[in-house]
Amino acid sequence: QVQLLESGGGSVQPGGSLRLSCAASGSIFSINTMGWYRQALGNQRELVASVTSGGIRNYADPVKGRFTISRDRGKNTVYLQMNSLKREATAVYCCDVGMLGLNYWGQGTQVGVSS
Repeated sequence: QVQLLESGGGSVQPGGSLRLSCAASGSIFSINTMGWYRQALGNQRELVASVTSGGIRNYADPVKGRFTISRDRGKNTVYLQMNSLKREATAVYCCDVGMLGLNYWGQGTQVGVSS
């Protein structure tokens, strides 16, 4: 069994920053891709950023240049540094961990951007 513990969400003003963390624990074997998705109210879930086991990063166009994804292999943790946040970033952010052909999802952490 795999558990994902997310943290770092909160409320910020436009232009602010937040750093999300997602730590995987339990039966961890050869994590492949780790990523962050978000779902705003009334919208479908969308990929924000992902990073492969080889360090290849992928970003959604709206966040390029402002968000940075990173991972700590030793801690089985993925981070999402979000800078210059815009109102449209308001959503529930969930981490996704791919391992041995399966995907595991966190519970989600709320991010709110408003003045």
